[in-house]
Amino acid sequence: MGIKSAREFLNLLSKKNMLVNLLLGFSSGLPLLLTSRTLQLWFAYRGASNVLVGTIALIGLPYSLKFLWSPLLDRYKILGMGRRRGWLIVTQIGVFGAIWLMSMLDPIKQTKWMMAGALILAFMSASQDTVVDAYRREILPDEEIGLGASYYNMGYRVAMWITGGLAVILAGHMSWNSVFRIVSFGAVVGLITSVFADEPTVEHVPRTLKQAVWLPFREFFERDHAIVILCFILLYKLGDAMAANMFSNFYVHLGFTPVEIGVVAKSFTPISVTVGGFLGGILILRLGVYRSLFLFGLMQALSTCTFAILNVMGHSIPMLATVVFFEDFSTGMNATALIAYLATLSNRNFTATQYALFMSLVNIPRVLISSTAGHFVDVFGFGGFFIFSALLALPGLSLLYYLHRVTKNPAAAA
Repeated sequence: MGIKSAREFLNLLSKKNMLVNLLLGFSSGLPLLLTSRTLQLWFAYRGASNVLVGTIALIGLPYSLKFLWSPLLDRYKILGMGRRRGWLIVTQIGVFGAIWLMSMLDPIKQTKWMMAGALILAFMSASQDTVVDAYRREILPDEEIGLGASYYNMGYRVAMWITGGLAVILAGHMSWNSVFRIVSFGAVVGLITSVFADEPTVEHVPRTLKQAVWLPFREFFERDHAIVILCFILLYKLGDAMAANMFSNFYVHLGFTPVEIGVVAKSFTPISVTVGGFLGGILILRLGVYRSLFLFGLMQALSTCTFAILNVMGHSIPMLATVVFFEDFSTGMNATALIAYLATLSNRNFTATQYALFMSLVNIPRVLISSTAGHFVDVFGFGGFFIFSALLALPGLSLLYYLHRVTKNPAAAA
């Protein structure tokens, strides 16, 4: 990075754009669990069925489809504040309004309205993520992208702790409606940040909507093994997404209280995921992206199997803490490797749209396929379900092995 002294390093750490990425990371991380695990807990404690709780995963569909409208965010400006800041403000206002709407509803008596509010929240959140990813890529020079991403991830994990840990703890002392109302004000952080943030300067802006839509996709699909790469991205997180969709209901099934879940299963997640991600980054330097993806994928599958052990042991606080730590630690390592891989795939000229496409594919299993998780629990029971979910990692790992093989030896693809 060309940093010659501790002073230069500290100056880099305290740069305005680094702080902006930290706060925008918080803004991006805030809505996710409110449309998935935390919302599932609210439904579960209100007596919803496994099938209904599992179906909530469909609310996350916008995260898997955001590549469809990402070219619009690349092409058009809004509010007279530039492409990035204008869209950030619009989406953050939408996030605040959607969370507030959900806070006014009852998940059982007004299920359809609650689902609609959550779907609006997911759409606004997915759109915000697209803009934030593009903003981070455009505002930072190449040598600062890695550090900027770590700042973003720190803010993201803090927000997820608030909505997945603190919010659940608060739900043990007040109504879920009040909790959502309080959390909605977290959206103000991103709104204020966007007002005072700098607008990135980009030389090659799409001049037409056709350019914004067509060129990124044409460039990618002209590459060798493009279809195999897309299939790998789609399948790599399949087993993990399937299992994660039923964690909340599983905790309730074993009799854990909201406070126990919030303190033991949620509170330390930012720490364990961050430590896992940091160690994963170091190992990637030594092992390379492909080997790290394979190793961390196996670890993720093994961590899913430990939930089957917890199912046998039952209501055990120490075992819950151990299993959740292993799961979060593996998730941190796995996510770091996957993000590094997706970054190598993204063309610098089409970062926003291509990255949105890749992340959409990552989210498809979490949204569409994992929505059937409740049915598998009813068929296999929780123990068999977690073993089944672990085995779902095998197709993605097999494609990874193939891609690594043809990358090292192109003739092997023949």
